[in-house]
Amino acid sequence: MIDLHTHSTFSDGSLTPEELAAAAREAGLSAIALTDHDTVDGTPRFVEACARGGITGIAGVEISADTLKGTMHLLGYFLDPEHAGLRDALAEVRDGRRVRNHRIVEELATHGMELTWAEVLTLSGGDVVGRPHIAQAMVKRGYVPSCNAAFQEWLGKGKPAYVDRFRLSPQDGIARIREAGGVAVLAHPFTLDLRFKKLRTLVSDLVGWGLSGVEVFYPEHGADRRQQYQTLAHDFDLVMTGGSDFHGDMNPSIQLGRGFGNVCVKDSVLDQLRERLAG
Repeated sequence: MIDLHTHSTFSDGSLTPEELAAAAREAGLSAIALTDHDTVDGTPRFVEACARGGITGIAGVEISADTLKGTMHLLGYFLDPEHAGLRDALAEVRDGRRVRNHRIVEELATHGMELTWAEVLTLSGGDVVGRPHIAQAMVKRGYVPSCNAAFQEWLGKGKPAYVDRFRLSPQDGIARIREAGGVAVLAHPFTLDLRFKKLRTLVSDLVGWGLSGVEVFYPEHGADRRQQYQTLAHDFDLVMTGGSDFHGDMNPSIQLGRGFGNVCVKDSVLDQLRERLAG
């Protein structure tokens, strides 16, 4: 069993790359990908720690891409973390994230929820600071009872303190992944908030730009969603991937490799992805 969607302290996870590798071994996984948000800085440590533990570590990333509706994330696997073009593109995305974060803190203050930037930084163990860290700071201050409440009431898209930010276009995101030697996969398609016909049209475009897979097996994908995404994978010759989207303490209900107990990704998926590399 493998897990192709996880996060470390280099973005918004609670485990260091080494701790994540150890947790994967304890969970009985044979392979695991680190897919931090918009950074590959933790991957060398992660891959090395996995090798020491006798499991396969995959250098990955989760890139935020621009979309008119909902949220689009692109997963990249088997990347060269030192590829200059990829690193430059991710740095641009992170710069946009930093600007957005400061504006969110300012916006919260106008609603009587004062936070210092130092508080937020303290809760982030890596280079990427995101809304989950702001949510944690809100919980610590007693402004909201939980991180979920922070997003539902204040930080989620369309909520009073939500601020948009710079993202790569889907075409650019896929191109950067491929230029760095990787394969590109569409993450959790339901977050795009599209009806199946429009999702199909979008996936057709993404395939034309070099998409190799779609995340079918995911904690929040019920039977109907999995069936839809399996249909897309079949119709467009995409690899059916999956993962837990593990964040550790950020979302303790998610188990590494298993999600809510409804995720099981077979080892053979890695071979299918590697075949796309050769292609």
